[in-house]
Amino acid sequence: MSDVVVIGAGAFGAWTAHHLSEAGAHVTLVDAYGPGNSRSSSGDESRILRCGYGADEIYSRFARRSREQWRELDARAEFALRLWHPCGVLWIAPDGDPYATATLATLQRGSYPVELLDQAALRSRYPHLDATDVARAMLEPDGGVIMARRSVQALTAELARRGVLVRRGRVGTPSAPGIVSALHLMDGTALSGKVFVFACGAWLPTVFPALLGQRIMPTRQVVIYFGTPPGNDRFTAPHTPAWVDFASGIYGVPDLEGRGVKVGIDTHGARFDPDTGDRSIDGESIDTARAWLRRRFPSMAQAPLVESRVCQYENTSTGDFLIDRHPEHENVWLVGGGSGHGFKHGPAVGEYVTRLITTNTMPEAPFVLESKGTVAQRAVY
Repeated sequence: MSDVVVIGAGAFGAWTAHHLSEAGAHVTLVDAYGPGNSRSSSGDESRILRCGYGADEIYSRFARRSREQWRELDARAEFALRLWHPCGVLWIAPDGDPYATATLATLQRGSYPVELLDQAALRSRYPHLDATDVARAMLEPDGGVIMARRSVQALTAELARRGVLVRRGRVGTPSAPGIVSALHLMDGTALSGKVFVFACGAWLPTVFPALLGQRIMPTRQVVIYFGTPPGNDRFTAPHTPAWVDFASGIYGVPDLEGRGVKVGIDTHGARFDPDTGDRSIDGESIDTARAWLRRRFPSMAQAPLVESRVCQYENTSTGDFLIDRHPEHENVWLVGGGSGHGFKHGPAVGEYVTRLITTNTMPEAPFVLESKGTVAQRAVY
């Protein structure tokens, strides 16, 4: 019997397994499709790590703490290619934008490194970026990009070497209310444990339809990679940072490892089934990404589309995470609601969940189940 069974080997689940194991627990980590699989919200190649979160300083703290642990994982990983790219994160927002204003205030108040760049500084540092409509931008110099799929796979491989049982299987829903002693996989195998942590992302509303079916909304999200000009390195790090163009609903990543410039559409897409949803690219998303590229990086206006990916967000009503006990099973924890910004926080979330479990304490107000509504009122980005 395991002390803890963690369901879901994405960023939240794998880091929870890591911290529980570090605390001395015997842990089983199970995932339906395997760590870093292409259906997961922790799939794709890269994720931005920034500390700016408007007035929500709790996420700034989580991001800063997580960055330490991602960098430590990078230092000890056995992959030849790196996991962490410290390219900085550039915030582009209209002058007087309230979210950007709150972000700057939070970063400055908490002594998070941030630089203000005026038009002259933007032209000097990033001459290939058209920001003529931006009076002032913010740069988080300590921000950067995590190689997502590879990082999850590196962490789970490390867990397996340390004695965590990492296995592939689809876990069923706990049946009767009360203490759960075992869960069954689809093949009939029983996984016994004292505590169960469901960190299965977009599958949470499928596993717990009555409880979470209307509280967590998986949506179809598109990222597109565009090929850079031959012999030209200005779209690579550090010549180009990761960016958040808040007003446009577009974020992106510089050309890392020759994959091309990544353009991500942050606007919530249609409801999406992570098991069976069609992951082929659609023309409207290509047009949206190209329009942004033409506006901000004019020399990339005719760049070829070299890769694309459809993943999913697992949105709560506000964008706050869900970290709480199941109301009918006191030894079952629900950990999810990444809402498109969760990956970067994996290490801190795992540490937080481990503390709640080992000290038998209650989560903070933004994370509790009761705060999760059924009407989208996104406030955390």
